Amino acid sequence: MKLVQIILLVSILTVISSAQNDEISSVGRNAPNFKLENLNSEIIELKSLIGTGPVLVCFWSSCCKSAVAQVEAFSYLFKKYSDDGLILLAIATDDEKTVAKVKPYAKSKNYKFPVLYDTDNETARVYYAFDVPYSVLINREGKIIYTHLGYRKGDEIEAEKMIIDLLIE
Repeated sequence: MKLVQIILLVSILTVISSAQNDEISSVGRNAPNFKLENLNSEIIELKSLIGTGPVLVCFWSSCCKSAVAQVEAFSYLFKKYSDDGLILLAIATDDEKTVAKVKPYAKSKNYKFPVLYDTDNETARVYYAFDVPYSVLINREGKIIYTHLGYRKGDEIEAEKMIIDLLIE
């Protein structure tokens, strides 16, 4: 019985390590295209936004406090840099139990950027966003230049530095 538990633990750790390695290797690759519905039932496609400015994508869920805090922090960056070309996409990964909270929450915050639904987590999967909050920064050429899992107050400072660099290019 103990051997089975050890094998199971090693297997789980291998999967986690593999997911983290995949996340690291996503930097430098082309950002996978996606088409997702926004709060107004309009379809937003990533490839139509590439080339206009850096795209900051944040995967979040309305029931995750740190993910909500990340969206708030990125909202501030969007207000600060949207006139310079920054695009922010907040992709809600809420399931059928919590998805009804997304629209009222976003409307109450009066977000000026697209909030998109990924209830089947298909887009999250191709971006290796196995947990939220998860952020991805894409340059004008459509390459992923930064990914980050988790959020702590101050994480947005690192993202802001990279955004400024991309806006100057």
